[in-house]
Amino acid sequence: MKDDFQKYQAQTTPHPLGLQIAKAEGSYIYDTDGNAHLDFVAGVSACSLGHCHPKVVEAIHEQTKKYMHVMVYGEYVQQPAVAYTKMLASLLPKKLETTYLVNSGTEAIEGALKLARRYTGRSQILAAQHAYHGNTMGSLSVTGFEARKRAFRPLIPDIKFLEFNNEEDLAKITKKTAAIILETIQGGAGFIVPKNNYLKKVRQRCTEVGALLILDEIQPGFGRTGKLFAFEHYDSVPDILVMGKGMASGLPVGAFTASHEMMSSFMDSPKLGHITTFGGNPVIAAASLATLKELTKSSLIEDTLKKETLFRNLLAHPLIIEIRGKGLMLAMVFNSVEIVNYLVLTAAKKRLILFWLLFEPKAVRISPPLTISDDEIRKGCEQIIQILNGYQQTTVN
Repeated sequence: MKDDFQKYQAQTTPHPLGLQIAKAEGSYIYDTDGNAHLDFVAGVSACSLGHCHPKVVEAIHEQTKKYMHVMVYGEYVQQPAVAYTKMLASLLPKKLETTYLVNSGTEAIEGALKLARRYTGRSQILAAQHAYHGNTMGSLSVTGFEARKRAFRPLIPDIKFLEFNNEEDLAKITKKTAAIILETIQGGAGFIVPKNNYLKKVRQRCTEVGALLILDEIQPGFGRTGKLFAFEHYDSVPDILVMGKGMASGLPVGAFTASHEMMSSFMDSPKLGHITTFGGNPVIAAASLATLKELTKSSLIEDTLKKETLFRNLLAHPLIIEIRGKGLMLAMVFNSVEIVNYLVLTAAKKRLILFWLLFEPKAVRISPPLTISDDEIRKGCEQIIQILNGYQQTTVN
């Protein structure tokens, strides 16, 4: 099967990890030999309720018995999508009331950028250096990593960059700016959190000049940081909120939310200002609704911060320079790429799933399911410490 995988399925790197999957449940992924692998990555923050959560599986099963795809987005009234967007609105600030459902985070970014330009009548978009917003042409244009972009230029025009957490750069937001797009917590850069009320100051500057604030919560959203959305920590409500990943516990989905007035600008001049065939798919909307209900009716979001403390206490090691991030969006930072590669690859052999960060080669991602138990955290952290001790011994010898 691995040979067929490499021949018939397009690859993203020359050396994929190549774990052959049989099933997944809770905090574990099982390979075709029956081995259980403890998952500290959760499909890169996507499986917020772990693998095959019973309530999500039940919601999917029940919806598939009724109907699946019936019409392109926005034409028919489909109960799962209506119920989901209504519940989401009840949990968000008042001006974030209308949600456009799409198929992925990067598509949601595309829609948000289009909406900002359409609504403001301006073209300039500001983004942050070292930002990651996706890989389609618009989202790649606002990604702040030239090595990833160079081969695909020309990208969309009138994009400028500023430095995240640099208050002096806020002067770049002017009356020519349609929007500034920021990750609430920078993901690919190494889980960089806002400092010194940075996001609040961005919000104030946008209000002063009539620019929109787009916050990308694709990674930190849906409870991963100890709030339903990370912006709730930072007293900065966006004009457009973008989400994805953990939204449907592992199914492909994305969305962007704004005021009803703003979203209405997609309805005319031109009509069909943003369209999608499968956005709002009833099966995925049912999974999203089940996920949101479980997150908000349980203690999972609150417990995320307690689990962060447990991780930080257990991962005390001289090779770990710092642990960045918030909640269960954490990154162990080391002083060399060699340590990172040794840790991730050795952990894989020991059936602990860790992963790299996109733009920060000296960091290792820890983004487990929010449902992970304290005992599972202890088990995985013990393995990490043992691996790091082993690395120290090999370098000394």
